[in-house]
Parts: sequence; structure tokens; C-alpha cells
Amino acid sequence: MSQETEKDLEQTQNEEPVEEVQSDEIDPLEAAKAEAAEYKEKYIRAHADFENAKKRLEKDKMNAVSYANESFAKDILAVLDSFENALDSIESADKENASEVLEKMQEGVKLTYEQLKKVLEKNHIKEIASKGEFDPEVHQAIMQVDSDAHKTDDIVQVMQKGYTIKDRVLRPAMVSTAK
Repeated sequence: MSQETEKDLEQTQNEEPVEEVQSDEIDPLEAAKAEAAEYKEKYIRAHADFENAKKRLEKDKMNAVSYANESFAKDILAVLDSFENALDSIESADKENASEVLEKMQEGVKLTYEQLKKVLEKNHIKEIASKGEFDPEVHQAIMQVDSDAHKTDDIVQVMQKGYTIKDRVLRPAMVSTAK
């Protein structure tokens, strides 16, 4: 080897190696942008899930409101069937069996009335008691009459029964009261 190449070789060996900048190093700004994009994607998905759940709950609520009376309607259909049978019996009656049909009709109407009361009770609909003192919360006074047999503001006569559904007045009882 020549002297020059030996010197160059020695010189390069004695020199401290220069550190190379790695091109693999992650830029903090780029890392933050990637993390922000990831969080944005998660937010968009969570928001979409929330909106879908909200729409689903709204639909369920609408269905619940729309079909809330389904059970009651099914119960009332049995009463309707009883009335239809009664009407058919009236139509099939002739002069010869009229009194027999009338007796059966009376019995059938009583049974249908009881059936209807049971359906109403099952669905938490109850008759308002209309005896004694007038209560403006559940009674509606139609008129006042003179009565020696009743105290002032006592109910004298019930014109139309009132009903409650659970604890709410469905229809107030229409009554006449004593002056």
C-alpha cells in the first residue's frame, strides 16, 4: 500500500464517527395528528352509535304509545262479540218465541254488562263513588235542587256515572246537588 492510502486509512480510523440522523425518527407533530385523527374517528363512530340508539328508542316509544291500548282493545272485543250475539238473537226471534228470547236477552245483557265491568276493572278503570258530599275533584254539578232529605252540597242524584283510570279522573260524575 502506498503511504498516502495508509495515512488516509489511519486518519479515518482515528476520527470519531459522525452520527447519522435516523430517518426513522417519528415527528411529534405527525404523531399528534395521527392520534387526533384516531380520536376523531372514535368520536364519529360513538356519535353515530348514539344517534342510532336515539332513533331506535324514539321508534320504540312511538310503538309503545301507538299500541298501548292493544290489550284493552282485545278485552273489549269479547264484549263486542256478546253484543253481536244479542243482536243476532233479536233478529232471529219471531212472535212465537218472543218472550223466551226476551228472557234470554235480559240474562245475556246482564252477563255482558258484568263482562264489561270486569274488563274495565282489569284495565284499572273504576267507577267514582257518588254518594254523600259533593267533591269538585271527581264530580261535576249539573244542577242544584231543593231537598229536605239532604244537607247542602250533598249529592241528590247521579245523572251520569264518573270513572277514574288509576288515580286520574277519566270522566267526572255528573250529579245534582242539594241547595
